[in-house]
Amino acid sequence: MSHHGLWCAACEADLPYLGAGHCPVCALPTTQGEVCGQCLKTPPIFTRTTAVFAYHYPLNKLIQQMKYAEQLPLAHAFALQLARKINLTERPDYVIAMPLHPTRLRERGFNQSLLLAQSIAYTHQLKLLPTACQRIRATEPQTSLPRDQRAKNMRGAFQCDQDLTGRRIALVDDVLTTGASLNALAAAVQARGATQIEAWVVARTLGG
Repeated sequence: MSHHGLWCAACEADLPYLGAGHCPVCALPTTQGEVCGQCLKTPPIFTRTTAVFAYHYPLNKLIQQMKYAEQLPLAHAFALQLARKINLTERPDYVIAMPLHPTRLRERGFNQSLLLAQSIAYTHQLKLLPTACQRIRATEPQTSLPRDQRAKNMRGAFQCDQDLTGRRIALVDDVLTTGASLNALAAAVQARGATQIEAWVVARTLGG
């Protein structure tokens, strides 16, 4: 067994690991690891993405179990996988998790992104800012919206209260789909002076 018995070694080998050829900015597959056309045309505020998996079966079901069935040990297992892949050539000054709106946090009882960020920060001895940013609008769940409406849904959703002037920031989330949520959070930390922002995610959604 591996990862405290959460899955066996054979199952771990069958997980949908993200291939080497992917855009360094948004982690979508590209032929030779070059920047994808979308990021060349409309670059996000974050400039680099580290992702471990493609959001395919059975990884997608495991993430759903973590988020909606309170299988919280999965967060630690995912964080360890992500921590191994992160390139710390340029160490971030701070790690910030994707915030949940207080209403959603009360309903769920935990923030899975914060659990991931806590474990990664501990593993690499990085400074975690658990309360620097807040979600100030109770937005519609992104999964319920068409892709072209997600950026509008997230506009102005976050607020950051800490001075981040000149700081490198790593944003942590479980899944990157269109990047609308991470880009909105990146805008909030950029507004507080952050000069380099990257994204660390467990999984990247590939395709529609």
